[in-house]
Amino acid sequence: MFRAFLLLSAFFGLTGVALGAFAAHGLRARLSAEYLAVFQTGVLYQLVHTLALFGVALLALHLPGRLVAAAGSLFALGILLFSGSLYVLTLTGLGKLGMITPLGGVCFMAGWLCLMLLALRLG
Repeated sequence: MFRAFLLLSAFFGLTGVALGAFAAHGLRARLSAEYLAVFQTGVLYQLVHTLALFGVALLALHLPGRLVAAAGSLFALGILLFSGSLYVLTLTGLGKLGMITPLGGVCFMAGWLCLMLLALRLG
Protein backbone atom coordinates (compact mmCIF):
# COMPACT_ATOMS: atom_id res chain seq x y z
CA MET A 1 0.00 0.00 0.00
CA PHE A 2 2.93 2.33 0.64
CA ARG A 3 3.85 2.62 -3.05
CA ALA A 4 0.25 3.12 -4.20
CA PHE A 5 -0.47 5.80 -1.62
CA LEU A 6 2.86 7.51 -2.27
CA LEU A 7 2.14 7.60 -6.01
CA LEU A 8 -1.37 8.92 -5.42
CA SER A 9 -0.16 11.61 -3.04
CA ALA A 10 2.51 12.70 -5.54
CA PHE A 11 -0.08 12.81 -8.34
CA PHE A 12 -2.63 14.72 -6.27
CA GLY A 13 0.04 17.11 -4.99
CA LEU A 14 1.28 17.83 -8.51
CA THR A 15 -2.19 18.35 -9.91
CA GLY A 16 -3.31 20.37 -6.88
CA VAL A 17 -0.50 22.87 -7.33
CA ALA A 18 -1.11 23.00 -11.09
CA LEU A 19 -4.85 23.54 -10.63
CA GLY A 20 -4.21 26.23 -8.02
CA ALA A 21 -1.94 28.08 -10.44
CA PHE A 22 -4.47 27.58 -13.23
CA ALA A 23 -7.17 29.12 -11.05
CA ALA A 24 -5.01 32.06 -10.04
CA HIS A 25 -3.79 32.88 -13.53
CA GLY A 26 -6.10 31.31 -16.09
CA LEU A 27 -9.52 31.33 -14.51
CA ARG A 28 -9.61 34.69 -12.74
CA ALA A 29 -10.96 36.44 -15.84
CA ARG A 30 -13.26 33.56 -16.87
CA LEU A 31 -15.08 32.64 -13.67
CA SER A 32 -17.24 34.70 -11.35
CA ALA A 33 -15.75 35.46 -7.94
CA GLU A 34 -18.13 32.92 -6.42
CA TYR A 35 -17.11 30.12 -8.80
CA LEU A 36 -13.44 30.99 -8.41
CA ALA A 37 -13.82 30.61 -4.63
CA VAL A 38 -15.52 27.23 -5.14
CA PHE A 39 -12.67 26.09 -7.41
CA GLN A 40 -10.11 27.25 -4.84
CA THR A 41 -11.97 25.34 -2.13
CA GLY A 42 -11.49 22.21 -4.25
CA VAL A 43 -7.77 22.95 -4.52
CA LEU A 44 -7.47 23.55 -0.76
CA TYR A 45 -9.17 20.29 0.17
CA GLN A 46 -7.17 18.41 -2.46
CA LEU A 47 -3.85 19.68 -1.11
CA VAL A 48 -4.77 19.15 2.56
CA HIS A 49 -5.85 15.58 1.90
CA THR A 50 -2.84 14.99 -0.32
CA LEU A 51 -0.72 15.58 2.78
CA ALA A 52 -2.99 13.27 4.76
CA LEU A 53 -2.57 10.62 2.06
CA PHE A 54 1.21 11.07 2.22
CA GLY A 55 1.03 10.52 5.99
CA VAL A 56 -1.03 7.39 5.44
CA ALA A 57 1.62 6.14 2.99
CA LEU A 58 4.22 6.52 5.73
CA LEU A 59 1.93 4.83 8.25
CA ALA A 60 1.52 1.92 5.85
CA LEU A 61 5.25 1.22 6.22
CA HIS A 62 5.05 0.89 9.99
CA LEU A 63 1.45 -0.03 10.76
CA PRO A 64 0.04 -1.91 7.79
CA GLY A 65 -3.55 -3.01 8.18
CA ARG A 66 -7.13 -2.51 7.16
CA LEU A 67 -7.63 0.84 8.89
CA VAL A 68 -4.58 2.36 7.24
CA ALA A 69 -5.61 0.99 3.85
CA ALA A 70 -9.16 2.24 4.35
CA ALA A 71 -7.98 5.71 5.38
CA GLY A 72 -5.78 6.07 2.30
CA SER A 73 -8.45 4.78 -0.02
CA LEU A 74 -11.06 7.08 1.48
CA PHE A 75 -8.79 10.13 1.22
CA ALA A 76 -8.07 9.37 -2.44
CA LEU A 77 -11.75 8.79 -3.21
CA GLY A 78 -12.66 11.94 -1.29
CA ILE A 79 -10.27 14.01 -3.41
CA LEU A 80 -11.78 12.62 -6.59
CA LEU A 81 -15.39 13.12 -5.49
CA PHE A 82 -15.14 16.35 -3.49
CA SER A 83 -12.51 18.33 -5.35
CA GLY A 84 -13.23 16.74 -8.71
CA SER A 85 -16.91 17.61 -8.55
CA LEU A 86 -16.11 21.21 -7.59
CA TYR A 87 -13.71 21.54 -10.54
CA VAL A 88 -16.21 20.16 -13.02
CA LEU A 89 -19.06 22.17 -11.49
CA THR A 90 -17.20 25.47 -11.83
CA LEU A 91 -15.83 24.78 -15.31
CA THR A 92 -19.06 23.46 -16.82
CA GLY A 93 -21.79 25.05 -14.70
CA LEU A 94 -23.46 21.66 -14.17
CA GLY A 95 -25.17 22.33 -10.86
CA LYS A 96 -26.28 18.73 -10.41
CA LEU A 97 -22.67 17.79 -9.71
CA GLY A 98 -23.11 19.52 -6.37
CA MET A 99 -24.88 16.35 -5.21
CA ILE A 100 -21.59 14.42 -5.49
CA THR A 101 -19.53 16.85 -3.42
CA PRO A 102 -20.95 15.81 -0.02
CA LEU A 103 -20.08 12.18 -0.77
CA GLY A 104 -16.47 13.26 -1.06
CA GLY A 105 -16.76 15.08 2.25
CA VAL A 106 -18.11 11.92 3.87
CA CYS A 107 -15.12 10.01 2.46
CA PHE A 108 -12.78 12.57 4.03
CA MET A 109 -14.49 12.26 7.40
CA ALA A 110 -14.49 8.46 7.21
CA GLY A 111 -10.77 8.50 6.42
CA TRP A 112 -10.07 10.62 9.49
CA LEU A 113 -12.30 8.31 11.55
CA CYS A 114 -10.19 5.34 10.42
CA LEU A 115 -7.07 7.12 11.65
CA MET A 116 -8.77 7.92 14.95
CA LEU A 117 -9.76 4.28 15.41
CA LEU A 118 -6.20 3.23 14.61
CA ALA A 119 -4.88 5.61 17.26
CA LEU A 120 -7.35 4.25 19.83
CA ARG A 121 -6.28 0.68 19.07
CA LEU A 122 -2.65 1.58 19.64
CA GLY A 123 -3.56 2.34 23.24
